[in-house]
Amino acid sequence: MSYTIALNFEDGVTRFIGCKEGETVLDAAYRQKVNLPMDCSDGVCGTCKGHCEQGTFDLGDEYLDEALSDEEAAEGQVLTCQMVPSTDCVIQVPVASTLCKTAVGRLEGTVAEVEQLSEDSIELAIDLDDGAELAFLPGQYLHIGVPGTDAHRSYSFSSRPGETRTTFLIRNVPGGLMSGYLTDQCKPGERLELTGPMGSFYLREITRPVLMLAGGTGLAPFLSMLEQLVEKGCDQPIHLIYGVNKDDHLVKTDALDAIRQRLPSFTYATVVVDEASEHPRKGYVTHHMEAEVLHDGDVDVYLCGPPPMVDAVLKHFDEQGIAPQSFHYEKFTPNQAPGEAA
Repeated sequence: MSYTIALNFEDGVTRFIGCKEGETVLDAAYRQKVNLPMDCSDGVCGTCKGHCEQGTFDLGDEYLDEALSDEEAAEGQVLTCQMVPSTDCVIQVPVASTLCKTAVGRLEGTVAEVEQLSEDSIELAIDLDDGAELAFLPGQYLHIGVPGTDAHRSYSFSSRPGETRTTFLIRNVPGGLMSGYLTDQCKPGERLELTGPMGSFYLREITRPVLMLAGGTGLAPFLSMLEQLVEKGCDQPIHLIYGVNKDDHLVKTDALDAIRQRLPSFTYATVVVDEASEHPRKGYVTHHMEAEVLHDGDVDVYLCGPPPMVDAVLKHFDEQGIAPQSFHYEKFTPNQAPGEAA
């Protein structure tokens, strides 16, 4: 028996390690050449302290209260030298990856498909070398190198973790470096350099209703999250509001319909800004957050879109006195992708 442990470092890098039955996270990390912080390895100093966001584990009772208090343990703080997982886990490590002698993963892949879904959106599919299955947390992103340049652009996965083919929903930016490559040059069979996964915007354990708010190609990470929920199952209500500027910017609604068929707790609504549109819901996502999807604040909110959208939602929540149980968001500029910090 082995468990997958995601180590999220404070510089945005995520490393995945395998942890054997009965093995501590610290030992598993060192076995895989990830030098997590530690001094004593005996539960005495507290140097190896982190925060477990997901998963179950045993800490035993051999550590000192000075290293980890009862209050800290109740909040999900852990000592990796004492932590023995009993499921897959996600752990926040409060140092940079470089201090742990590790770095973001690097791999290569081959373009499988590139399709312009609308004037605004491009879908890119990449087959990873040697049938590799890339581990990431749904919602995270990676860097894709622009062939013929030293530049890269960052894009959120729209596919679920563990697939040999990864997909991305990319905004078509007029004059953009990657946009120009994808629309004018890119063909199946071309090689791409990839770096990742990265990012702190990812799906947490679901214990209450969820509201997802997507703007344009900010839909990408939600497609990944929803595919993961289809695979694992979810009984909590999941509602997505997907907003775009024009009617023909609405893409991947067929994928959302298919997810709705496979995940009965999922519903979604689309919104179009263009006043000339005949779409039944016009305006912005903030105009269509009905009380029933907010659950009187007993809701986890995930938001991904351009900065004006993110700022508008934050302002709306503040003005309406809405305080979700948790709120995770990512905003991006035209030269950045969902998942790349603004």
